[in-house]
Amino acid sequence: MKLAITGATSGIGAETVKALASKFETVFLIVRNEKKADSFINELAKEHSRTKFVIVPCDLSDLSSVAKAANKILTETDSLYALVNNAGGIFPDGKLTGDGFEQTFQINHLGHFLLTLKLMPLLEKTEDARIINVSSEAHRAANPKLDDSKHVGNYKSFPAYANAKLYNILFTKSLAEKYGSKRIASYCLHPGVVKTNFGGDFSGFFKALIKLAQPFMITAEKGAKTTIYLATTPNDSLENGGYFAKSRRAKPSSTANSKSLREKLWVLSQDLTKEYL
Repeated sequence: MKLAITGATSGIGAETVKALASKFETVFLIVRNEKKADSFINELAKEHSRTKFVIVPCDLSDLSSVAKAANKILTETDSLYALVNNAGGIFPDGKLTGDGFEQTFQINHLGHFLLTLKLMPLLEKTEDARIINVSSEAHRAANPKLDDSKHVGNYKSFPAYANAKLYNILFTKSLAEKYGSKRIASYCLHPGVVKTNFGGDFSGFFKALIKLAQPFMITAEKGAKTTIYLATTPNDSLENGGYFAKSRRAKPSSTANSKSLREKLWVLSQDLTKEYL
């Protein structure tokens, strides 16, 4: 079996890889920093063969980079058991990517949308395949405005992040609807409030707030547990399209269940990535 994961070298991504490495013959580390990935593999090589791990360079803020990453995986293997869309972030300033999209939207959602659809042929060839999207309870604060995907004029960091985490859930439900008949399951999850470098780009009040909250946060190892649970539990025992927290089915917001909104998001995402699909 083969696993691919974004954001694999730190935080809950790294803990997920550590926990799952023994269960997979190949692990594709989809990463922005290749040197960091190589250092991480050196650590993993204490228990596993280095040949198990394949570094796949990928910058989610650059759709051409995402497409190249997917193409590399497509040439390296003919099947994929699990794709974990783990990478993401919250950013203090409103910026457009080189592709012309608001970076929170692109890095947390659109880049993963393109990656997932490009890798779908590999998932279709694998029995019990699954896609796992790391979302957040922050989605409950979302006020989705799909038109904002190309604008930063009214940018506020947490609302943008909350919207992106909502899109992770909507994307998951659309995948379940569209690919469930092909025996590909899709899940999303809240990892918990995890003590990582999340929000590390911030200063001032937000940085102080994070520092005050750190004693109440869980470790990255604990934060990875739900991802690991979804990657190792048979699909027949899980609800396709479900949202999970603490390794159990959880109820997302009512907005996250909006069929019309998820269909609009899917059409928009397809249109914005059509050059690469």
